[in-house]
Amino acid sequence: MTVSPAPAWWRRPFGEQPLLATAHGAVLLVVTTYVFMIVRLPWVGDLGVHAATVERLRHNLFHPGNPMVDSATDSPYYSPWMVFLGLLAKVTGLGTFYVLRIAAVVGLVLLLTGIWFFTRTLTRHRAAPPLAILCVLFLWGDKLVLWSGFLGFTSLSLIVSYPSTFTLALGFHFLALLTLALRRGTATGWPTYLGLGVLWAVLMLSHQFSGVVITLGAVGVLGGARPWPAKATWIKLAGALAAGLAVLALWPYYSFFSLFGIGGLEEIHKSLYADVFAKYGLVLIGVAALVLRFVRDRRDPLVIWFALALAMVVAGAVLDRWSYGRAAPALIMPAQIAAAIAVVESGKKLVRVVFGAAVAVGLVVGGWGQKDALGLIIRPDALSTHITKDTWKPDGTYWWTTPHGKYGEVFMTTWRPAQKLPAFGFYTVAPGYPDFFLPDEDQRVADTARYFEAGTPREERLALLHKYDVTWVLQRPDEGGLPADDPALRKTATGPGGRILYRVVG
Repeated sequence: MTVSPAPAWWRRPFGEQPLLATAHGAVLLVVTTYVFMIVRLPWVGDLGVHAATVERLRHNLFHPGNPMVDSATDSPYYSPWMVFLGLLAKVTGLGTFYVLRIAAVVGLVLLLTGIWFFTRTLTRHRAAPPLAILCVLFLWGDKLVLWSGFLGFTSLSLIVSYPSTFTLALGFHFLALLTLALRRGTATGWPTYLGLGVLWAVLMLSHQFSGVVITLGAVGVLGGARPWPAKATWIKLAGALAAGLAVLALWPYYSFFSLFGIGGLEEIHKSLYADVFAKYGLVLIGVAALVLRFVRDRRDPLVIWFALALAMVVAGAVLDRWSYGRAAPALIMPAQIAAAIAVVESGKKLVRVVFGAAVAVGLVVGGWGQKDALGLIIRPDALSTHITKDTWKPDGTYWWTTPHGKYGEVFMTTWRPAQKLPAFGFYTVAPGYPDFFLPDEDQRVADTARYFEAGTPREERLALLHKYDVTWVLQRPDEGGLPADDPALRKTATGPGGRILYRVVG
């Protein structure tokens, strides 16, 4: 693919370009908003398990064990990025949540610069990169999609500190570097390609779903390479792939290739295929832009990226493999970037105007559809009731338990507290998240349910507490379990929501 030169009127000083100034100003506003969000670090979604991962690595960098329960198992949560964060926490002594704020800042900076860098490899128009950032954040639909690896404004508000954001952010840089390496042809040496191979492995280890998204993008970049790579370049690419596979095979914290045998992911992802137009309808603007790109260049990298992802997502629907829906960002992001480029690069002025108007309307509609994120960033009493009536509100935490419990002590509790307590260094009997590397997960879940089940004999409940060396029971009065006056328990504290902390003394 050839990159068209920027017309003269785009090379004027920044202040004379209304579109350029508006796009940069909007991105600056978005960045400012995310700064407030990072300060608050709203606790919604999977923050607990990522905090727990950092906490385990802080205490034992080489053999951290399961992040959620007291078991010496491997875990795919121990990715290169999380190991780095754990090392940072260990060396600096910073608290886990301060480290996650650093992760959020790094992820956000990498993401914005990555989209910018990759877009610049596709066009020289200076307004395209900031427009691409805005499209990636807001050109979705009027119904929220909240998943790791999905970069809508609201979703990113929740996942900016997650490994998935780091993976996609670094992945955009990877795609840009791969594009430039291919353009240099045989002048690009072995160190560059081997480095790209290692970088690809880091992406795959850090968040597997997002790694697949970037891998599809890399195939698109290869398929759209101009000129077509020479034989020597293909040999170097094969070497890069071999280097990446070696890193995957040698990663000590978990077996990457064992992930291919994991099942049980389908039902949880089925919702990704529901309400498709409401969630992704605005992306059709980008699909129209991809059609124009395909007409001009049958090997356009964005078109190939989109087509590969479309095939995978459709296969998921046909085969009932709903987890394939996690490839949807590979379907959405190239369309969003194509829409941004179409505003400034389409050949005829009328086409640019049409795309400009469509993108402008799409950004406004998409922005209003994601207004709920403001509840995660701004105090509700500072917002209009038209916004706050549907805003997302961060869940409560369990800081109040930390003055009583010690690192590594085990809690018997229900699934919602189990998602958060490990973030403070505690363990729970049953994991708060599915854990396919935990061989006795089903038994732990069943034992927890049995403890709280009405009618379970006292002796059996005590046996379950002793089986897992439980130190604390955390529950609401209506959740069952041993009665409050049982001599085996001693009431220690009462927290928000009426949850009571009991110490096991018998």
